Amino acid sequence: MSEVAKNVEAIEEEADHLLGAEYEHEPVPLAARRSMFSVITIWIGFPMIITGAMTGSILVLGMGFTNAVWAMVIGNLIMFAYVGALGVLGTDKGMNFALLASIVFGRKGYMLASGLLSTLLLGWYAVQTGITGALVSTAYDLNYVVMTVIAGALYIGITFVGVRGLHYIGLISVPLFVVLGLWVAFDAAGTTSWEAIWAYPGNNGVATMSMGVGLTVVIALFIDAGTVSADFNRWAKDRTSSLLATASAFPLANLVAMLVGGIMTAALAVPDANPFGADNMFGYMNSKQLIFLSILAALFLYCNLGSVCAHCLYNAATGWSRILGSHMRLFAVILGAIGIIIAATEVWGLFVQWLTLLGILVPPIGAIILVDQYMYRRNSEVTSDWRANAFIAWAIGSAVALLVEFYAPQFSTAISAGLAGGIAYAAISSLRQES
Repeated sequence: MSEVAKNVEAIEEEADHLLGAEYEHEPVPLAARRSMFSVITIWIGFPMIITGAMTGSILVLGMGFTNAVWAMVIGNLIMFAYVGALGVLGTDKGMNFALLASIVFGRKGYMLASGLLSTLLLGWYAVQTGITGALVSTAYDLNYVVMTVIAGALYIGITFVGVRGLHYIGLISVPLFVVLGLWVAFDAAGTTSWEAIWAYPGNNGVATMSMGVGLTVVIALFIDAGTVSADFNRWAKDRTSSLLATASAFPLANLVAMLVGGIMTAALAVPDANPFGADNMFGYMNSKQLIFLSILAALFLYCNLGSVCAHCLYNAATGWSRILGSHMRLFAVILGAIGIIIAATEVWGLFVQWLTLLGILVPPIGAIILVDQYMYRRNSEVTSDWRANAFIAWAIGSAVALLVEFYAPQFSTAISAGLAGGIAYAAISSLRQES
């Protein structure tokens, strides 16, 4: 081992000693599990974010308010069932997603599933970091790249602390969002009537988004992180804590965030509104032209998006550290730096396309794990390097989603992908009777 490698190893061991082990390569022992409150703060601080409010705005602009609310409610309930079931597996076994995927996809095969999700989550970190830089630079006439680098560096710091860092940022971010989000929603609603909000038909009076597409947008927003929910729920002491923590995120936190953006958008009814520009809750607060509110808005933005960025980077670093036999904290720094570089290219402009990609590739992975672990191989261990059943079903699920995307866009690609992948895996497993 080189001198540099030895020094890095020593730093990693000291960090684990000071901040606590992250159990990248083994199950979390019961003695190291965290309280129900801690796991709830980890989860609730993830989706209660301004990006969720922007998504709510997009849904209301495309579907009209009433249909958008239905999409939000149904989509979040689906997410609770999906994420909750995957999270319970993580709690029961104490395993992160990569370890859990090894059982289903194989000792080597898991690298494809875990590597894909970890890379997508790194992309999500880059998108959210770029959104931070863009909103701050536009609102205060500051340099985009500088603001993005500052944001990314802060988010790396939160992630480096580990699961405790996710807990602490949630304690700050959630109260800020609840107070400011509710104020924005009710202040905007005060400019019109609730009857007008409910009747809002969509952008310029036209609804252009089908219920299927709306559900895909809701589900795809957190489908990647939801699929690797074991990374968080492995820290829960029991199933009750695991499920309550999941419920705090879906439907509670995610639905609240989406409703804030949706109510604001329907109330203001701005023609051709741009949620990624000034037509969001951050822009609304700054539009009041009050110094204290602008300062509070900037603090809120960095804390709020810092929460989701730290969560995504934690997932990405946990996955890649397992694949490459290293430490989460080292990869948090490496991947965080890569994410900042990607964010500087303004990839956040591809937000909707990104959600479509996630809706095609990710749902079959979680569905296959659920069918395998709840129906066919409960309490199983790693049995082989590659499990063909899982990869064939994954391919079928994503292929069906592609067909839906291009030939039946009125339906949900995310739901189609998950159902097709799960059904295909069940059928193949029954026919092959593979152990």
